[in-house]
Amino acid sequence: MNILLVGSGGREHALAWKIKQSPLVRRLVCAPGNPGMAAIAETFDIKPTEVARQVELARQIAADLVVIGPEVAVEAGLADALQEAGIACFGPTAAAGRLESSKAFTKAFCDRHHLPTGAYRICGDAAEAKAALTHFAPPYVVKADGLAAGKGVVIAPDRAAAEAAIDDAFAGRFGAAGAQVVIEEYLEGEIGSLFALCDGKTSKLFGGVQDHKRAFDGDQGPNTGGMGTYSPAPVFTLDLVDQIDHQLVRPAFKGIAADGAPYRGVLFVELMATRHGPKLVEFNARFGDPECQVLMLRLESDLVPYLVACATGRLHELPEPKWRDDDAICVVLATEGYPGPAQAGSVIKGLDRDFGEGVVVFHAGTSAGPDGAVLAGSGRALNVCAVGADLAQARERAYGAIPLIDWPQGFHRTDIGWRALAR
Repeated sequence: MNILLVGSGGREHALAWKIKQSPLVRRLVCAPGNPGMAAIAETFDIKPTEVARQVELARQIAADLVVIGPEVAVEAGLADALQEAGIACFGPTAAAGRLESSKAFTKAFCDRHHLPTGAYRICGDAAEAKAALTHFAPPYVVKADGLAAGKGVVIAPDRAAAEAAIDDAFAGRFGAAGAQVVIEEYLEGEIGSLFALCDGKTSKLFGGVQDHKRAFDGDQGPNTGGMGTYSPAPVFTLDLVDQIDHQLVRPAFKGIAADGAPYRGVLFVELMATRHGPKLVEFNARFGDPECQVLMLRLESDLVPYLVACATGRLHELPEPKWRDDDAICVVLATEGYPGPAQAGSVIKGLDRDFGEGVVVFHAGTSAGPDGAVLAGSGRALNVCAVGADLAQARERAYGAIPLIDWPQGFHRTDIGWRALAR
């Protein structure tokens, strides 16, 4: 097969790494890709949102399958355009992707289809949002309605902080994504991310992960797109997974199809395991980043048949995916200052060395500089990942590899996996 993979982050590098291992693949092309992906595949400098150019590239390489990585390409309607061109695509249409691209849509969707989630108010201006705070107790959850690269959620400890977050959103901090905000009930419990594949009708669960959203150790600091993950996550007991499947996953796929937008791709269910059962925090219409990295490390099955089956309506023909017994961990290295303003362009050295058994380093936000140098962007730059016989070994391997990377301008959390290890 010829496969086009759209995107340039750590999620896409991990997907490329796994897709490349399939004996079914003849040619792997990534657009735009990154320096890490360029080492294992062809790359073309085309943005995920340049829909017409992505479709033309798919035609040019005679792509048998296009795999959409980032949410911005989903929102831009890339799957719709590929469908019109008759090219198989792993990734939902823009209409199905509203489960991620609009939090207001998703909250209303949950009401219509009886999915368990927290109480909420959708607000169109700052005055309405501030008034809505009276219906909630601190800490307050303030979310930009649209896509904000994982930075559109503020957990405010008091009303003053919540009102400041509301003012920021309506002042344009998140651009068009903040034209509406959603005020939500703060859910108590343990958070986790469960993934499921769907081909429009049939669905299959596809692994569980736990993320660390806050920037600093001890779950302190601002929310980010994710500072590290591990899998499997002990929070996902067999009973909880069954509840999530029947109360969230299957109703979501059934509901979005009933709304006229059958879902083809992967659905990322971020949930809170509360004392009242699982409740939806949010849906994402793609593999998570950095959740995808640990899933790909643990996936024993060939990924490509599952991608093809989702795109072609044949998921029912495949067995349940097989997973390695190993634990996997991902530690994110980001530019100092992230998720706030940060200086792009610092040089990362030492990436060509052997990092030891079980360690894989994925590029998340890098670019090629002069003379083959690897330059960091202004956000998350690298994912240092490892597998081990248990989480403790995987963690030791990953953290042992980080000092081998020469990048003084980077930072990382030192406590990834603490919840599982504390058990």
